[in-house]
Amino acid sequence: MPRYLSLVKVDESAAPAEGPSPELMRRMGELLEEMTKAGVMLDTAGLTPSAQGASVHWDGEKTSVTDGPFTESKEVIGGYALMQCKDRAEALEWTKRFLQIHGEQWRVTCEVREIAEG
Repeated sequence: MPRYLSLVKVDESAAPAEGPSPELMRRMGELLEEMTKAGVMLDTAGLTPSAQGASVHWDGEKTSVTDGPFTESKEVIGGYALMQCKDRAEALEWTKRFLQIHGEQWRVTCEVREIAEG
């Protein structure tokens, strides 16, 4: 069965300053439990804000490191989910459900990509 990576992109400038509410975390926990019981969820986690991250770049000759926040990006990777689904349609359906629990104050996009095997 194919595996899919869903990269959760968050508009940090529009996210609530206090982060996810207890209600959002409850709804997210319920969905993740459902996905785990269905055998779909392999791994998932949120990431710390981009201000605590770094970007490492290779220009063909040397590396450079830029500390966050990344002002040139509107959206940053806020988390990920690694899923095993029967097909792309199932991966997209689970991802849609994940996005819908966020409510109207969040601006979230997920990029869903199949993992290349072999």
